[in-house]
Amino acid sequence: MTQLDARPQAGDTVRDAAPANGGVRGKGLGGNSVGLMGSAVIGISTVAPVYCLTSTLGSTAGEVGVQMPAVFLAGFLPMLLVAFAYRELNKAMPDCGTSFTWTVKAFGPRLGWMCGWGLVIATIIVLSNLAGVATSYFWLLAGEITGSGSIAALDDSKPVHILTCLILIAIATAISYRGMTATKGVQYALVGLQLVVLALFVAMAVQKANSGDFASSLHFSWSWLNPFAVQSFAAFTAGLSLSIFMFWGWDACLTANEETVGSEKTPGRAALIAMVVLVGSYLATAVAAQMAVGSGGSGLGLANPDTSDNVFAALAGPVMGPGLGVLLFIAVLASAAASLQTTFIPVARTVLAMSAYEALPASYARVHPRFRTPGKATVTAGVATGVFYTVMTLVSEHVLVDTIYALGLMICFYYALTAFACAWYFRADLTRSGRDLLFKGLFPVVGGILLTAVFGKTLYDMWNPAYGSGSSVFGVGSVFVIGVGLLLLGLVLMLVMQRLSPAFFRGEVLTKETPALVVED
Repeated sequence: MTQLDARPQAGDTVRDAAPANGGVRGKGLGGNSVGLMGSAVIGISTVAPVYCLTSTLGSTAGEVGVQMPAVFLAGFLPMLLVAFAYRELNKAMPDCGTSFTWTVKAFGPRLGWMCGWGLVIATIIVLSNLAGVATSYFWLLAGEITGSGSIAALDDSKPVHILTCLILIAIATAISYRGMTATKGVQYALVGLQLVVLALFVAMAVQKANSGDFASSLHFSWSWLNPFAVQSFAAFTAGLSLSIFMFWGWDACLTANEETVGSEKTPGRAALIAMVVLVGSYLATAVAAQMAVGSGGSGLGLANPDTSDNVFAALAGPVMGPGLGVLLFIAVLASAAASLQTTFIPVARTVLAMSAYEALPASYARVHPRFRTPGKATVTAGVATGVFYTVMTLVSEHVLVDTIYALGLMICFYYALTAFACAWYFRADLTRSGRDLLFKGLFPVVGGILLTAVFGKTLYDMWNPAYGSGSSVFGVGSVFVIGVGLLLLGLVLMLVMQRLSPAFFRGEVLTKETPALVVED
């Protein structure tokens, strides 16, 4: 038995539906649309592993050198611990509001609202960035295929770049609008392509390392997996922040829980599968790339500042050859495009849930009568992404870059809150068994503490104008201004909603005290 029995019909405003236990409501989404494999694929796709690797391998190597694989493992740890929190909370409350709903149940409406805001704004930032990357790789790939530098250079034209970006956003929005079945079909192909190309790159990179074709090649050492060998704590935390970003997005399969077969257990299992696939592919790629070209700052070295923000563009030809190298460009484009499409899932469903519980305007609580999706929330997310990216691109490239750097603050904010919410919500269960103590208490709390530490250190580092693009506002780093400013904007919006929807903020809609229900096997 679950807490989602009071389920409205498609097209209904879910606020009008009778609430289930403790105020947890069904949303009218299309149930049983995704199985275990489809859910795991959505989690992997949202993370965009190939895109994350090409944009982060070089930066991480620049911070920690050959200890890059160790830092990837260190970044995996808090994410794994938080994943256990998501799994346990989902068993008790398989609600598409995930972090928002669970934090409200644990800590009350205000902290829960801010947690939901952190997820929404982080997702909008990522969507705009993914659209920009997909656009750049679209024109880069077109130039590679046609052998025309002038076609590849079209990406340098702001009008062409923005128009292409808006078209890609519109396509991704349309696919998400049509429901989870359409989403799943596209993702199987795109995620499969990414993983196959990554495996091919790893094999060829190891072969190049053993052949001695590159002067900077290194022999593998187990010391690369030792995080304590990083030269300084500052370097370690900088690398850890980048590593955490690389794992962000796996929780998308949890926000699709009301549309998943076996909603109480399947999404949690899918999240853990996605995490294992991600850490395995990251470690294999990091080790192989480091063996092939080293982590130095010159030539093909991963930390070369001229290529570190797009490692695969620099290594595609040398490692895979001109023929197969184009596959790496296709994989990055597929990665960004796939993630662009699936990243609409968490933001649209979080907005739907917040509206269903009267924390946002009622119009967002409607589901499409045919596709059983949060139609207005999906379209609004697409429009917001397009407007955000267009404005930021026209105003300043530096502001856009700094907005992306501020993303880590949002990620740590809402993940840590969710982890602590798990321990507090299940606090009465922690003495019942060793399993409950570990998975509902200890693991989530440790994960939350680690992410809180990264949040605090990132906040401190952001104050320095040298962080990010190097720009500042009255002597304060623009990344700090953007990150803190976006959180404060959420606070202002929350105060506005508090006046418009007092019942939610009085705790009358989604009650704080309701204990978890027992989920039957």
